[in-house]
Amino acid sequence: MTTDKKSWRDGHRERLREKFLTAKLVDYELMELLLGYAIPRRDVRPVARQLLQTFGGIYQVLMAPIDELIKIDGMGQSAATYIKIMHDLMRRGYQGALKQQPVFYETDQLMDYCRLLVGGKTIEEFHILYLDKTFRLLADDLHSSGTVDWAAVYPKEILKRVLDLGARVVIMLHNHPTPNMSFSNDDIELTRTLQAMLHTIDVELYDHLLVSGNLVYSAKNMFLLLNSNKPRSDVSAMVASMDD
Repeated sequence: MTTDKKSWRDGHRERLREKFLTAKLVDYELMELLLGYAIPRRDVRPVARQLLQTFGGIYQVLMAPIDELIKIDGMGQSAATYIKIMHDLMRRGYQGALKQQPVFYETDQLMDYCRLLVGGKTIEEFHILYLDKTFRLLADDLHSSGTVDWAAVYPKEILKRVLDLGARVVIMLHNHPTPNMSFSNDDIELTRTLQAMLHTIDVELYDHLLVSGNLVYSAKNMFLLLNSNKPRSDVSAMVASMDD
């Protein structure tokens, strides 16, 4: 590599950093700046453009599986890992915020956390978020992983975990790998079954959130939750119909 090419590259990246500090970067420039730290000795502008074109945007790039990232020409294992590190930093940042303040304080933070947690997954994952009485996050458990259109849920295990943690509020979370697919009838039935079971031990089901594509569906906002005054006598039939 000639000195002229090296000087041009270094100067270009310095200009990108200056634009970043003034919030003037467009998406491909931001991706280029990020890749420059992982791939320091190459022109990464074509790689940045190809990533955005292939996956559809910065969010989709961050969510892409590492084995898909490395298929892009110019992306190696180190660069793909660097992108996934950035993704995990964002996820942990939102998780930390949810532990420090009630989840309803800034709803957008909760939604963004859910997107970062399960968005872009190629199989269904079911997570349970356990909250204390002040609606702060105690734990986020991966309850189960399944197939492209199904994941098992074991309500009695959730109740046991609630008691172990001393949780007072629960949020259900899962994903649909197919974009823009809302709650299925099975999802709704499961939501109401778990809500009724939690009600027997005075624990609130705050919401069931579903990530599909870039969308986060809320069972609460869609009026899919049971009335909180549902008689507890109705729960026994639900419990009896469930596997241990």
